[in-house]
Amino acid sequence: MNGTEKGTGNGESAFTTRLVALVRKETRQMLRDRSNLAVGLLLPVALILLFGFGLSFDVRHAPIALIMQDRSEGAREIVSGLRGSAYLDPVDVETMEEASRMLRDGRVDAIVQIPSDFARRQVKGGAQIQLILNGVDSTTAQTLEAYVQGAVATAMARQADRGGVVSPGGSVMLMTRTWFNEEGNSRWYLVPGLVVLIMTLVGAFLSSLLIAREWERGTLESLFVTPVQPLELVLAKLAPYIVVGLIDLAMCLLAAVFLFGVPIRGSLLAIVVVSILYLLVSLLVGLLISGVTRNQFAASQVALLISFMPALMLSGFIFDLRNIPIAVRIVAEFLPATHFMGVIKTLFLAGTDWGMVASNSAILIGYILVFTFLTRRTLRKRLD
Repeated sequence: MNGTEKGTGNGESAFTTRLVALVRKETRQMLRDRSNLAVGLLLPVALILLFGFGLSFDVRHAPIALIMQDRSEGAREIVSGLRGSAYLDPVDVETMEEASRMLRDGRVDAIVQIPSDFARRQVKGGAQIQLILNGVDSTTAQTLEAYVQGAVATAMARQADRGGVVSPGGSVMLMTRTWFNEEGNSRWYLVPGLVVLIMTLVGAFLSSLLIAREWERGTLESLFVTPVQPLELVLAKLAPYIVVGLIDLAMCLLAAVFLFGVPIRGSLLAIVVVSILYLLVSLLVGLLISGVTRNQFAASQVALLISFMPALMLSGFIFDLRNIPIAVRIVAEFLPATHFMGVIKTLFLAGTDWGMVASNSAILIGYILVFTFLTRRTLRKRLD
């Protein structure tokens, strides 16, 4: 009996000793493998910050162009109601042409026009105010319409309480029109953004494995003894995936038009050119990640973390970036996907704004030059 207990005790002791040794070994290995440790610790933090600060469907301080063709007491009361709303930021505009240009450029989300006969019609009980909404984001447009209606109703009730000419039931009608997405179809808003996500996925995620794979297999070292230059290697890595990206772009455009019925109101050439520029940026980001990490698993996780997730959350794909905190908005402005997203949605739904296309294309070209330089440095002919 004692021998059995002693044997059992020795067995449990040996099991504990082996288990502790293995745990120590795996812990050391985990601490040495910084890529896995970074994914395990940084990915949850990034997701918490992205979803906590970056995800917001609220509409606050939405800029609206205000055209006052009547400056009567009733009209000023309407304007006071609009300016008193925490959700609206009216901007005085002189002409409808200027306001239309601002709406098309995305500088305002709506146009409120108080016509010249507002006071005369208000006395008769049939005054009208025109509200034109940017329908590119149908959800924001519907929310904004409700805010404007609420601000007008509050202004009319306040005027009635002071003994004005308006009855408590109100005599001001809001005439609403929606531009760029007349049907209020959410697919028209989401499908153009899929081009950005697909270009990001094909570019950064797939190309992030290329150089890391070469390092793991040891084939990159053999290239260092050849006359091949880093720039030549970068271009060779890019070429096949540019073709793949163009095929994906063609599929996106065909699906958008013929499968989802999304109109292309802008220049098709501009869409193709800007998409190629963004594809090059994404590919270079992936190559840079691959050259720095030199590990396929780590490269894929880093690419997902710093390219695809920000493109999904902080580019304007899901919601208007003006509704997020200023610090997060500044970060979003440094993302190539943010500039591509704005251009692609404008070209699809609003038409061709060549100034916007040129400015954002220049930004993407700048990213191409920077990432090309950095990627070449990761491929310098040296062995660690």
